Amino acid sequence: MLWVKAFHIIFVVTWFSALFYLPRLFVYHAMCEDEAGNERFKIMERKLYRGIMVPSAIATLMLGGWLLSFYSFDVIATMHWLHLKLTLVIFLFGYHHYCGRLVRQFKDDANQHSHVFYRWFNELPVVVLVAVIILAVVKPF
Repeated sequence: MLWVKAFHIIFVVTWFSALFYLPRLFVYHAMCEDEAGNERFKIMERKLYRGIMVPSAIATLMLGGWLLSFYSFDVIATMHWLHLKLTLVIFLFGYHHYCGRLVRQFKDDANQHSHVFYRWFNELPVVVLVAVIILAVVKPF
């Protein structure tokens, strides 16, 4: 179980690195005014999303499911902190999916948001990360 947990944490870190960096690329891409820079950002965003973010999210999900399989349903039913944590993880997968939509919008030169929007958008996974870590470590309820 400890090996599964270790690899789960490794992929969570990798996934969050991408969740933090991709919206930061969106900030700079939204500010970009030259064609060469625009094309460079498209490549960076696509490679980060497809090459790191998606595989890390899948590995995180699979390893998290594997960790859950070590517990009975009766035990999981009493772990109320876990229910909130999993709700936040579902939110993160929605955020992840929305990032994919934004990658496609930038690819199609159809971005609809300013760099200020992306600066605020970039902060959402930080809040979720703090809450998830507190729930997983402290287990307050």
